Amino acid sequence: MQPRNGAADEQPPPRPDAGRGTVDPRKLRADDLRHLLAVARTGRMVAAADVRGVDHTTVSRRISALEKSLGVRLMERGTEGWVLTDAGKAVSESARAIEDALDRVADVVSGQDTASLHGTVRVSAPDGFGTVIATPALTRVRRRHPGLQAELITATRQLTLHPSGFDLALAIGRPTGSRLVTEHLTDYTLGLYADREYLDRCGAPESLADLRDHALIFYIESMLQVGALDIGRHLPGLTPAFTSTNVFAQVEATRLGAGIGVLPAFLAHRAQLQRLLPDEVDIRLPITLAVRREAVTQAAVRAVRDALHHEVTERAADLLPT
Repeated sequence: MQPRNGAADEQPPPRPDAGRGTVDPRKLRADDLRHLLAVARTGRMVAAADVRGVDHTTVSRRISALEKSLGVRLMERGTEGWVLTDAGKAVSESARAIEDALDRVADVVSGQDTASLHGTVRVSAPDGFGTVIATPALTRVRRRHPGLQAELITATRQLTLHPSGFDLALAIGRPTGSRLVTEHLTDYTLGLYADREYLDRCGAPESLADLRDHALIFYIESMLQVGALDIGRHLPGLTPAFTSTNVFAQVEATRLGAGIGVLPAFLAHRAQLQRLLPDEVDIRLPITLAVRREAVTQAAVRAVRDALHHEVTERAADLLPT
């Protein structure tokens, strides 16, 4: 295995010189198509190589050979990694049928009565929502389909409109983009929370004006990548005293009495924090579920999508407490 570093993805694979022409199916290799699918899903040569169990030079070389055989460019370098061209999208749609057929053959040989899902599904989600909501959903899918590999990337950031590196993404707000198929998954509530010991020591605010006498805990404004979480929209004129890019650090700081946290209810309740001024501060934000257009028809992606919908239905009381 080649060492992991960014250089592996810097140089594009050689492009075919020949124009479009007659393609001899006998010269096409199923493994080359699976390499193409792996890069399309991960957006990275090195990551695709890990999935395929080869080194990144093999992936680059075989995709180049596939492009030469087909006489078309299948992938191009984007700002967020490798993305499919229009021709690449068309080829990958057909390639998935081959991948599914090979997986079914493996099921038959292993004696499984029902078809199971294989391959890798990569999910991107905010830290808190990804850990508490997406993880149980992915675990449920994995129990039903042990051959499926689930990858969860957590970061509270704006969903890019030029997607790569994920199959399915969860994002705060309502992003739009022609290359994404989006739907509203759920809403969730943020409120003011504090530890009981902090309230005994500093007292509880009885109005929004009283918050000026307390230390607030929230995200670092200059590093915040999600406009819907801008504290100025919800608590104008207030500046947090303890900030972090990680919501779990915010929860822990609140639990330890560093101040009053502006926290998601589904995390604050787990930490047994006390809610303050619920009538004055009840911030509701949407979670959008987005899928790359070329991944919509994948059975594994559909299974994860269904599991996420099931999870938010079951956890409605945590996400939107009365």
